[in-house]
Amino acid sequence: MTPLLSVKDIRKTYGSHIGCTDVSFDLYPGEVMGIVGESGSGKSTLLSCLAGHLEPDQGAVNFDTRDRGLIDTVQMSEPERRMLSRTDWAFVHQHARDGLRMGVSAGGNVGERLMAVGDRHYGDIRSKAVDWLERVEISETRVDDRPSTFSGGMQQRLQIARNLVTGPRLVFMDEPTGGLDVSVQARLLDLLRGLVRDMGLSAIIVTHDLAVVRLLADRLMVMKSGRVVETGLTDQVLDDPQHEYSQLLVSSVLQV
Repeated sequence: MTPLLSVKDIRKTYGSHIGCTDVSFDLYPGEVMGIVGESGSGKSTLLSCLAGHLEPDQGAVNFDTRDRGLIDTVQMSEPERRMLSRTDWAFVHQHARDGLRMGVSAGGNVGERLMAVGDRHYGDIRSKAVDWLERVEISETRVDDRPSTFSGGMQQRLQIARNLVTGPRLVFMDEPTGGLDVSVQARLLDLLRGLVRDMGLSAIIVTHDLAVVRLLADRLMVMKSGRVVETGLTDQVLDDPQHEYSQLLVSSVLQV
């Protein structure tokens, strides 16, 4: 099977500081990869390089495009990469406000992404927006309300609807439950798990929360000081960590 994403030797430095280095892995269709590590481990830098928000110093991020097969997105032009981010890719920010237009209605936020890929019929756009709001458990009656009137959990669910309405094949998630109350986190995680399963999505999830990757990720990468120190099936890594740093991460959670 051809990987959906094939990452080769990604490296990003900031002067003498290593953001991430020598990161390689393949992600297959329908697979969810979790990336964990403490603050400063390099996981967010890596995600930004993969999603095209940062240009790596070296390496390739090959994506299996619909029409041309595996293409190195690092070498794509900015317009090509922008179109990819509106169609086959999506990015869910930790803070929903970073991924939403706060001055635009909930329906408008979802509709904007449809318009970006060519939809023009107002009735169809509104109908799709309402459908997606309901899929993320937001009432149709809120379609004309602005995100600023929503709770944090609702804003995050709206951001997810905005991202998934165009049917992407790969979703990048940066701490998708960060900053939310525990009860809200549980509801959001349940929603994400259902959407990933129902849509056959591939995803890369960066988080410090091992419970999140336990629930969502098929495979797990543990990062420390910009390097991947352990990788494997999620349950395998969490239940029987081999690297001393992975053991420390798991034990610190168990002691809480």
